[in-house]
Amino acid sequence: MDGFGSDFSAGGSGGKVDTGTIMEQVKVQIAVANAQELLQRMTDKCFKKCIGKPGSSLDNSEQKCIAMCMDRYMDSWNTVSKTYNSRLQKERARM
Repeated sequence: MDGFGSDFSAGGSGGKVDTGTIMEQVKVQIAVANAQELLQRMTDKCFKKCIGKPGSSLDNSEQKCIAMCMDRYMDSWNTVSKTYNSRLQKERARM
């Protein structure tokens, strides 16, 4: 076993490592991790902003605050993401 592209037995198939498949799996794992981090940050920020005294249920104003906070957070994240991706594409075009 000398690294990537080496033969290995996966489920008895004895085939070669498909680097394209591995790259896609890694991309999916990164996307899932990013989504989990986004959700965790959004939850933390909106909880701190909207929930004064945690209890067994949310009152009407807390529910509205959470919904609006999450909407604003996602809108902001989408705007930043689009702008960042646009700038990356422009930088790549310059090279």
